[in-house]
Amino acid sequence: MNNDYSDIVHLPRRISAKHQPMSIDSRAAQFAPYAALVGHKDIVAQNEDHASTKTDLDHTIELIPTDET
Repeated sequence: MNNDYSDIVHLPRRISAKHQPMSIDSRAAQFAPYAALVGHKDIVAQNEDHASTKTDLDHTIELIPTDET
């Protein structure tokens, strides 16, 4: 079996007769960050900073209250 795709790399690209090609804007939207996770990185960093200041760590998870919760 070829792992370099040499058996298919030069085949013609299939073009659908039913569907129009997707616009560049629509294609780009598929790869945009997931909107529900906006701000997630900041919250995780805030919780990491809070946890790093503790000296007596246990195995429970305590979330820092935010304005949204």
